Amino acid sequence: QLSDQQKMSESPLSPFRGLYLPPALHPLNKTLVKGGKWKDVDSAQEKRRSFLHDFCKKYNSRKQLRTHLVHLVSRIYVEDRHKVLYCEVPKAGCSNWKRVLMVLNGLAASAHNISHDDVHYGKHLRKLDSYDLKGIYTRLNTYTKTIFVRDPMERLVSAFRDKFEHPNSYYHPVFGKAIIKKYRHNANEEALKTGSGVKFKEFIQYLLDSHRPVGMDIHWEQVSKLCYPCLINYDFIGKFETLEEDANYFLQLVGAPAELKFPKFKDRHSSDERTSAEVVRQYLKELSKEERQLTYDFYYLDYLMFNYTSP
Repeated sequence: QLSDQQKMSESPLSPFRGLYLPPALHPLNKTLVKGGKWKDVDSAQEKRRSFLHDFCKKYNSRKQLRTHLVHLVSRIYVEDRHKVLYCEVPKAGCSNWKRVLMVLNGLAASAHNISHDDVHYGKHLRKLDSYDLKGIYTRLNTYTKTIFVRDPMERLVSAFRDKFEHPNSYYHPVFGKAIIKKYRHNANEEALKTGSGVKFKEFIQYLLDSHRPVGMDIHWEQVSKLCYPCLINYDFIGKFETLEEDANYFLQLVGAPAELKFPKFKDRHSSDERTSAEVVRQYLKELSKEERQLTYDFYYLDYLMFNYTSP
């Protein structure tokens, strides 16, 4: 067990370097699943698991091993009671997943009365990188690890709509101002001052710019860089497109209380139409053919890993 200073040092810790390559595919423990209604969900799950495993075996590159273990697990939330690790992918049901983890952890009686701010700013849940190396390693090896993903283009458009089409005291001044300043010719004073009104095309110019005026953000970072699915062996791969049945099957797998069901409500901007394939199509019309191709290329690994159809 190393001191915090050693734990945070940048050099990779050699004992951990080769552990996840390629990750072995362990069978899911299904002893707690009740009833026969989960057959289709389970079958889809097994296909996703073996698909990702085969992909990682084929495409894994040794350079990924240089990533420090503590960084690899920095987006993973821990629920110790039911031995769950959940890697957060924003815009893929993560707010409701955090509510569920809080209920599982005994921090709330119901997922329905936990506010958005409490979920995201309450600091009620621990992340895996807050444990010492032994704690990290033990949990990676013994807990049920899950990741929930979404069609990359849908996730991207959903993030843009959420952060730039609604008032936002962080994304407008931090990202909006920098984006308008760099990519909008003849921007007026008001836009430069507030950072409001970023257009989707400007946002994509920022995303594809190797010299971005501001850094990346977890809401549009690739899943391959948020959760490292080829280095960490996820036991369960849920999809936003089948969110409720996947989530409720997962809750069965980990022995959650029978009355706990994954919440159906939309976390914010509930009057907005959900970001669907049709909504995405409207936004992509604003881009040139080349910009659309480059945006797809940016998320190429996510499309491949999780077997999403290219748009």
